[in-house]
Amino acid sequence: MYQALYRKYRPRRFGDVAGQEHITETLRRQIVSGRLSHAYLFVGTRGTGKTTCAKILSRAVNCLAPDDGEPCNKCTSCLGIEDGSILDVLELDAASNNSVDNVRALRDEAIYSPATVKKRVYIVDEVHMLSLSAFNALLKILEEPPEHILFILATTELHKVPATIQGRCQKFSFKRLPPAVLTARLNMIAASEGLTLTADAVERLSALADGSMRDGVSLLDQCASEKLVDLKCVLNTLGLTGHQEVSRLVDAFAERDVVSALGLLDDLYNDGRDMASLLGEMAILLRDSLVYQLSPDSGLLSAGFEHAFLSSLSKKMSPARLFYCLDVLKAAITALPRGGSSRLAVEMCILKMCDERLSDDSAAMLSRISRLEADEAENTLAGKVNSVAAKGFCDVEAVKGVDKVDLVKSDDEAVAVKSVDEADAVKSVDEAVAVKSDVEADVAAIDEVAAAGIDVKPVADDANFWSVVLEFLRSDPPVYALLSDSSKAQAHKTGDKLVVNVTDSFTASLIESDFSVPLKEAAVKASGHNIDISVVVGIDEPRENKHSKLESLSAFGIVDFK
Repeated sequence: MYQALYRKYRPRRFGDVAGQEHITETLRRQIVSGRLSHAYLFVGTRGTGKTTCAKILSRAVNCLAPDDGEPCNKCTSCLGIEDGSILDVLELDAASNNSVDNVRALRDEAIYSPATVKKRVYIVDEVHMLSLSAFNALLKILEEPPEHILFILATTELHKVPATIQGRCQKFSFKRLPPAVLTARLNMIAASEGLTLTADAVERLSALADGSMRDGVSLLDQCASEKLVDLKCVLNTLGLTGHQEVSRLVDAFAERDVVSALGLLDDLYNDGRDMASLLGEMAILLRDSLVYQLSPDSGLLSAGFEHAFLSSLSKKMSPARLFYCLDVLKAAITALPRGGSSRLAVEMCILKMCDERLSDDSAAMLSRISRLEADEAENTLAGKVNSVAAKGFCDVEAVKGVDKVDLVKSDDEAVAVKSVDEADAVKSVDEAVAVKSDVEADVAAIDEVAAAGIDVKPVADDANFWSVVLEFLRSDPPVYALLSDSSKAQAHKTGDKLVVNVTDSFTASLIESDFSVPLKEAAVKASGHNIDISVVVGIDEPRENKHSKLESLSAFGIVDFK
């Protein structure tokens, strides 16, 4: 007769129990030292080894030839306990024996010494199912037990066990098994059974097991109809949806493409995919995307989806929308078992995730507000880019590749935008953008565009910088006439500073007052960024001017030119 794999490969020694070393080592040392408690409470989720450890412990305390706290599994006691022929070790299911009469019968029987073994052991599974009166009947024998009695209570819901019971037991908490432990165990079982288990298949089985060894082995048993167990076999056997199909479906409603999303759902439904599993996988993907936005290298990611796709998805869906979609999925998963048509429930879920206006809850409202803020921020940035590009600082097309903007302006220039996808506008009391002059507005816009990751190109290099500035000043004849006269003004660029040398203080004051705005605007255009202007009195007169003056003085006999 065929035996299920989870029964066939159930551990028989403490050393074979995977992932619960903190418990098995403690129990083994207690057996070796003889410091056994009279009652144990094993707590943990399903399939983590509670009943297995209870059975091993029942054999270990009664073994005739224990090996360092381990049962030998060869003596008459171990073999009798395993096959159920020794009645002094009894396993009870509290779900079906939960009345006070059952516990009273157990209590009356427990006072008798064991017939064939050292200790009478009672393993009570799902002990939280006992009634309150049954718990009260159990209290007395737990408080003053005979020396030959050992109680092992197991539960998945500790909060339902009265504190009076918990206080009379040694409590051991069983952890969920990590994927690495599950993968190693499944590979071992597959090798023992002569199965070829591929890496992607065992990874999916470990994820589906959700920390439960029994669930993982049962899923492997279900897929083992053929010698080759690959990912396609797992998906087809269990009616699951592959990561690629889930990614395409999530990407469709992230783009708000209702037609494509419903078309993909129709294909999956007709292909026999389980709708509840589909909703669960979509929830895992959206949860991973939210975690990725917080920390791309986080160990909390499920490792089921590629980082490139998570990065792309995080640009399309803001955290507010991700929270909204997760709320919609959670409600759909909860309502699916009670609903009539699973397809209709999933279609309504997808329609709500494509358009928040179809839902009136607070999460939908926050997502819609986030979307409006994002549109406003994108329009604001696009306007600044167009303004800067119109003056020759950058290419308008460069804005298409912008992902992040982080603008921090002064109090009178207060618009802070966190990202193109998600706007967090912080506006001053006066207006969204308040500037002191047109020149400062250009400088602010250039800084913002540069902070957005767009290359702002300088028009001139240091060598021809002054000549380019003068070209920009041709549209202002008075300023150009003064500054283009090298006998009155000369300039050179040093880093982010333009030094203008003039012949007298009157010219210097004229440049610093009336001509400062057009000069700085031309310098900003030439450099592509903000630049300081410094005016210095003192100039080296050109050699040709000195030569002509000496010739004039020589003609009058004042100096000897030769």
